[in-house]
Amino acid sequence: MKKILPGITLVLMACLVTAYIYRAPIKQAAYDLLTRDMFVATDSDDFDPGPAIGSHFPGVTASWRGGDVRLLNRFAGPRGTAFVAIRSVSWCPYCMRQVIELQAHKADWDAAGIGLVAMSYDAPEAQQAFIQARGIDFPILHDVDTLSFRTLGILNPDYQLGDTAYGIPYPGMIVIDPQGVVVGKIFLEAYSSRVDALSALAYAQQALTGAIEPPPVRR
Repeated sequence: MKKILPGITLVLMACLVTAYIYRAPIKQAAYDLLTRDMFVATDSDDFDPGPAIGSHFPGVTASWRGGDVRLLNRFAGPRGTAFVAIRSVSWCPYCMRQVIELQAHKADWDAAGIGLVAMSYDAPEAQQAFIQARGIDFPILHDVDTLSFRTLGILNPDYQLGDTAYGIPYPGMIVIDPQGVVVGKIFLEAYSSRVDALSALAYAQQALTGAIEPPPVRR
């Protein structure tokens, strides 16, 4: 037994060293497995946080590239803007994959004349690390003091000040026309599900042409 123990120890050490060396691809493989079925084609539930369709988008309290952002005008396309609320690009695999997929189809959004802009609670340095690593070329804004998500009515109340995840939103998309009016929303109750980029684009195009009927006013 005493002769076996050193061999077992060496094998365990070799496994640990190998796992450390290949930690990045191992982590990515785990993320890929976790998110493989995350995309759906439609928003099929009744979950509906955020500003009402037909209301004016209230603006944001955000930072981007070291400057303050209050309006989304600079990010708008000729036909409108798709504002994407995400939880985190530093620890949420679903958000990371969603942003990567949106980037893969950004040319389609550009061709449709719709500007893409995302926002998370991550520190700007964490956002920039993800942007550089993944080649993201649409803006990801930093929500300052949770004020944007709070104002928009999409701040997740399950986390309190002091919690690591305090400040995350319900993930979703708000479609805004050139006049600043909210014309469409995509919010799924399950944070692990997201409408895929091309289906979201088709929805946004319909919303911006008025092809989607607004929900009835509840009395």
